[in-house]
Amino acid sequence: MGLILREKETAPCTVTISHRFEELSAHVRFDNGAVIHPGDTVEVQGPEIMAPYGEIVEEKRLATITRASKLERLWTRSTGDFEFMELCEFSFSNEVMS
Repeated sequence: MGLILREKETAPCTVTISHRFEELSAHVRFDNGAVIHPGDTVEVQGPEIMAPYGEIVEEKRLATITRASKLERLWTRSTGDFEFMELCEFSFSNEVMS
């Protein structure tokens, strides 16, 4: 992995889509044990997967992992806490917004 260069790799994966009342989710599991690090990006190949209401759909796909450079990884680790704190800024209220 270079200081500023990004590397790409492919990995077989299993995509699980749940479209049920109890759960609405999408998960990707890498079948070869690949691990994603801060700053890496993942693109699953193939057409959109649609799960009918009330069902769970599972498909085997191929994913392209773009590894972050050392500089990007360092930046992501050093600024990630600030971005996380933005997600934590919320409140609940009984008032109706107009």
